[in-house]
Amino acid sequence: MLPLSLMIGVVVVDQLTKMWVMETFVYYETRQVLPGLFNLTYLTNTGVAFGMFAGEENIVRQVFFVAVAVVALIALYFAYRHFKEQGRLFSIAIGLIAGGAIGNLIDRLRHGAVVDFLDFYIKNYHWPAFNLADSAITVGVGLFVLGHFLYPEDSQ
Repeated sequence: MLPLSLMIGVVVVDQLTKMWVMETFVYYETRQVLPGLFNLTYLTNTGVAFGMFAGEENIVRQVFFVAVAVVALIALYFAYRHFKEQGRLFSIAIGLIAGGAIGNLIDRLRHGAVVDFLDFYIKNYHWPAFNLADSAITVGVGLFVLGHFLYPEDSQ
């Protein structure tokens, strides 16, 4: 139940924050939160991580990204079946990754692009904007890798 609960929690919080941004910001609007470090900026990403493969709307690209997300979710299901007995760390990781993947998949299906709004920067260097689903995926992958180092006998 832990991965399912995490997955649902990530999807709900991710979608609520994206809805809030879409309802209270004008597209491209930036609000400074921590000067010199962090803004909230309403953007969308038609590509994948860090805006790669972004550009004009293209139905083939959309179908491809949706198919990749569905295949990833199927792979996560089988990974969970394999790792569920290996401990909580792997279950948490899979729940976070699945929740993030579903959150971004919902955006692609509803809006044709992923809503991003977390904008970290130092001086003129901005990290590509991202969202809570992206964060959940990143933390989940990090925990999964950590689990492989901490429990190598369990990650076979």
